Amino acid sequence: MTLFTLANEALIVKVSSMGGTIEALYGCHERRQVPLLRPGAATGSAGHSSCFPLVPFGNRVKGNRFSFEGETYSLKPNTEWDPHYLHGDGWLNPWQCLEQRDDRLVLEYQHRSELYCYTARQSFELQASSLVVSLSVTNQGEYALPFGLGWHPYFPLTEQTTLQAKADGYWLEEAQWLAGEHQATLPAELDFNQPARLPRHWLNNGFSQWDGRAQIHWPEHRWSLTMTTEPATPCYFIFVSDPSFDEGYQFDYFCVEPMSHAANAHNQEQGGGLKRLAPGETLYQTMRLISQPEV
Repeated sequence: MTLFTLANEALIVKVSSMGGTIEALYGCHERRQVPLLRPGAATGSAGHSSCFPLVPFGNRVKGNRFSFEGETYSLKPNTEWDPHYLHGDGWLNPWQCLEQRDDRLVLEYQHRSELYCYTARQSFELQASSLVVSLSVTNQGEYALPFGLGWHPYFPLTEQTTLQAKADGYWLEEAQWLAGEHQATLPAELDFNQPARLPRHWLNNGFSQWDGRAQIHWPEHRWSLTMTTEPATPCYFIFVSDPSFDEGYQFDYFCVEPMSHAANAHNQEQGGGLKRLAPGETLYQTMRLISQPEV
């Protein structure tokens, strides 16, 4: 595992070759450094990182089966603790460095299996007070398949942390952490159309009709972070863990996961935002994290 560091006057970011993960992102201003992502453990485990990529799609597929263009396909679980194929392959495997500068890093991952065969590239670039992360996937298989992209960032959670991210509905959570029925009305506790605090209990839901922009504010640190996506991702997932699930968890982090598609999109009408890629075709997605200290 190799750990890469990019830095300028406004940001410091650390990236690991294992999983293509971000292991730290700090905002810098007037001799202060504030963590904008949960500091990772840099152990090679994506689940303990600051952020990891979702490729060739995110979340889970119900029953590990889906039908596409007249064929039925099966997926195999890829972790020891989840019965489903989870979050794709990139987060679990090593990436190769293609380019490294003080302010830019490019990593590549190639995957070959009985079903999904693809090449993924991920670039990390510092642009003033922004970290721009770009992810692409190219279908290297022999037939067309549905693809999607996203990220799984972990943000620090303080007593006063607020989140603002537009949505017009959300998906219930079913057994085995699967996305359930879509709800067209947001309960007050899950309405982040205006800045709101995160609940202090288990939360694992996808939200619909997002405009690809979210803002997180940490009043204690006098700092904000704005996340934008290009093209604007239509869905985001919020995850707040619980000590009964994650021993030692102290409600000290939460996730806002931008995704180009809905969870279990393979089994939704019209593909739930997944994109059909013929052999040789490529899908692109960009996430920008903008550091905003209070002056």
